[in-house]
Amino acid sequence: MGMSYVDAKLTRLDGSGDAVRVRFLIDTGAIYSLLPESAWRKLRLEPLRWVDFVLADGTPVRRGVSQAEFYIRGERAVSPVVMGEAGDAPLLGAVTLETLGLMVSPVSRKLLPMRMMLASESVVPK
Repeated sequence: MGMSYVDAKLTRLDGSGDAVRVRFLIDTGAIYSLLPESAWRKLRLEPLRWVDFVLADGTPVRRGVSQAEFYIRGERAVSPVVMGEAGDAPLLGAVTLETLGLMVSPVSRKLLPMRMMLASESVVPK
């Protein structure tokens, strides 16, 4: 399986300051997206909470989590972001992908629009 990347523009939720552009590795196994330290510092993000994570090698780490607005391929959505530290790579995770209504094709590894579903009242048990 090859790796897939996507370019994104990110802004603060209040629209202040400059936008940043980041090239993300698409990681459908990651829950949250990870912003490199230089990007979240430029956006002047502050942690809204602290979350414990486990690295691929099993090492536990604690990172701040904030929010940013993502612009990818004409779609725009607010998503949580892990505030990376030195050496952390930018990752685009599942929450951001789903919030944007995007999915990764398992065959081509390309980003595609997600088929969005809603249930009518008639299919919900009473």
